[in-house]
Amino acid sequence: MPHLITGGARSGKSRHAEDLARRHGGPVCYLATAEVRDAEFARRVALHRAQRPAHWSVAEAGRGLAAIIAAHDAPGGLLLIDCLGMWLMRFFGEQGFDEAEYAVERDALLAALGRLKGEALLVSNEVGWGVVAGDAETRRFVDELGRLNQLAAARCRRVTLVACGLPLVLKEPSA
Repeated sequence: MPHLITGGARSGKSRHAEDLARRHGGPVCYLATAEVRDAEFARRVALHRAQRPAHWSVAEAGRGLAAIIAAHDAPGGLLLIDCLGMWLMRFFGEQGFDEAEYAVERDALLAALGRLKGEALLVSNEVGWGVVAGDAETRRFVDELGRLNQLAAARCRRVTLVACGLPLVLKEPSA
């Protein structure tokens, strides 16, 4: 059962996902999607690592997130995927947006969500509530992440928006 957890920067979305994962009764695998590009971000990643329980397994996901999901998915297990926005950034670089590879990997990810044997928590940024970015590449990122969040939400049984550290359920399974 996939669960999308979204929110703005410093909203508490990752903390909420980690709290849910700590309550999970089975094994947890943390799928890290970020590419460390500078020293400040490396410090953030180190802090995240230090806060995670030592018994969680960790896998670093590059562009091929669906393959990493398939490799670590197990009945009774939980995948904590943090985060879709950082994963999307892997397709942006000096040569611009790698639209063709992204489309293939996005579709593979969405298909993988429908084949889960265990559970998954997907963390993503909500970036569509700010001002319109001044450059084309940032606007493209915001557009693509908004579309990805919509597609992921459609495949998730539960969707939670976190604002000010408070989880607000947007979608939950019907009884």
